[in-house]
Amino acid sequence: MHKHRTATLSRLHLGISCLLLLSACSQSYVVLLAEDDGSLGKVQVTNQQGATILEDNQEAVDLGTEAGKTFTVSAEQIKEDFGAALAASPQKPLSYYLYFEGGGTTLTAESRADVPKIIDEITKRRPAVDISVIGHTDTVGDDQLNAKLSLERAKSVAELFQDAMPDASKVTIDSHGERNLLVPTPDNTAEAKNRRVEVTVR
Repeated sequence: MHKHRTATLSRLHLGISCLLLLSACSQSYVVLLAEDDGSLGKVQVTNQQGATILEDNQEAVDLGTEAGKTFTVSAEQIKEDFGAALAASPQKPLSYYLYFEGGGTTLTAESRADVPKIIDEITKRRPAVDISVIGHTDTVGDDQLNAKLSLERAKSVAELFQDAMPDASKVTIDSHGERNLLVPTPDNTAEAKNRRVEVTVR
């Protein structure tokens, strides 16, 4: 199906799915793909023949046929038609939460176990990676001290990734203190999920 043609490709991210467009002299079609986590949106494709709704994974519509007629594109055909475009497209950002014991910069045992996973992702994204590290605290203690503590937490986490980061990497470190609580609480409330650093790898 659709062999031996020169095609132009574009990928449109829809937040919960992606849309791939193949344009060729013999045939042009649009196919809807689920995201890596399986989430899938819905899209309306409109041409001179009318509108067609795509809502299933790998469901496609030929832009030269009547509206409403869809077909399923095999994984093999998607790889053949769009493999190069998919490989070249930017990787999606990944976010992680690392949690801390109370009052300091010591990660919990569970979060220490997550650090190698983040380092592995950083290594995969060579030759350059953009990392955002944001420190947070719970509401126990003074606001200014918590702002300082959350910055210390962010810096301590960033140092864990230092050896894995390519030379062209950019690291942004920020401190939110007890602002932007993950779990809303009154003042002077200990909450483990608020004692965290948020790491985003792009």
